Amino acid sequence: MKLKFLAALTICIALISVHTVEAQNKVEFREYDLPNGLHVILHKDNSTPIVAVTISYHVGSKNEDPQRTGFAHFFEHLMFEGSEYIDRGEFDIIAMNAGAQLNANTSFDRTFYYLLLPSNQIELGLWMESERMLHLRIDSIGVESQRSVVKEERKQSYENQPYGSLMEKVFSNSYSEHPYRWTPIGTAESINNATLEEFMEFHSIYYVPNNATLSIAGDIEYDQTIALVEKYFSDIPKGTKEIKRPNIVEPVLPIEKRDTIYDNIQMPLVAQAYHIPAMGTPDHYALSMLTTLLSGGESSRFNKSIVDKQQKALFVGAFPMPLEDPGLFIAFGITNIGVEPSELESSIDVEIEKAQKELLTDKEFEKLRNQVEVDFVTRNSTMAGIAESLSDYHIYYKDANLINTELQRYMSVTKEDIQRVANQYLTKDKRVVLYYLPKQTM
Repeated sequence: MKLKFLAALTICIALISVHTVEAQNKVEFREYDLPNGLHVILHKDNSTPIVAVTISYHVGSKNEDPQRTGFAHFFEHLMFEGSEYIDRGEFDIIAMNAGAQLNANTSFDRTFYYLLLPSNQIELGLWMESERMLHLRIDSIGVESQRSVVKEERKQSYENQPYGSLMEKVFSNSYSEHPYRWTPIGTAESINNATLEEFMEFHSIYYVPNNATLSIAGDIEYDQTIALVEKYFSDIPKGTKEIKRPNIVEPVLPIEKRDTIYDNIQMPLVAQAYHIPAMGTPDHYALSMLTTLLSGGESSRFNKSIVDKQQKALFVGAFPMPLEDPGLFIAFGITNIGVEPSELESSIDVEIEKAQKELLTDKEFEKLRNQVEVDFVTRNSTMAGIAESLSDYHIYYKDANLINTELQRYMSVTKEDIQRVANQYLTKDKRVVLYYLPKQTM
């Protein structure tokens, strides 16, 4: 009876701790839709004179034609080319002259653009984003220029980089039907063969208000910002073409799949990929915590056992790819000198099997929960981070308030859940294993 009481008390204290953290870090926001379908989210924080003006388009590589991959990433570049009222090459210059930082990123599922500005420049930021939504310059000069940029990026980051093709090989081996089988960078051949008309058609489908989320966080006043959003975005026409959402279900791998890639590398690499549910599902949170257990920091199981104790690897890690459709759990490592890839693979397997057979200790579990809590809070500690989180939660879940409640989903995961998902999803007969080996020299 005493043990049951202590266990119940421990759970209560943990829940109180979570609720306290959530209350202290609650993100207040307002959200609404414009008549043209643009979703707007506003977060006010007047502690520093900075504002993040961000816009997400719900388009990523999974929306592309298999014969025309890399379009979403291509537009990540083309969107900085200029517009009807912003001269070619002037977008970056205007932003930097206003003291702004700007960038963008493309994923399998969405493309995100941000401007981090002094708050007295918010109107400039909104005008610039509205310009490239309504008046983006798509012409032969810009397209040819960005073709060269994207091909060079691919060459430097993927083709000429040690292990640069890893993600492409992991996904192409793990998916046979779903468009996740290609990565956002796409192929040089697709970009080379694409016509100006094809780029214009892609833009007209996906880069429209009803496929976008405008998320603004920082030193703002709500009424003033709402008026500015109305001024710059309300007159942009709603898209009229069908926004294509793939509904392909990837078939289960019938057996373990193995491949060997010879690359310009010094040390072999071993990678394992396991299919997992989509992000936001209950098991997603347990798998995410399993990842932290295995490879979250210097004291993680992988690092302490495989790197420090056994000295089988120079580096070993794991990460889940949290995707809108079912994604992958990836474990990988680079062998130490004189270590065979099969030895490293066996060591990784042993640690995964340990998570499958044994429950975490209370001490490990408490540390794991603390790590997850710190990571969650840190992710939403900047204006750009808050704006991106609010946008992502709306796009993927239609619930921006998950910024305040999702931590509880992690804290609801039990030790038994972590053991269960390790057994359910990290199965050898349904995985992909890749060996990267040095090219043989004559």
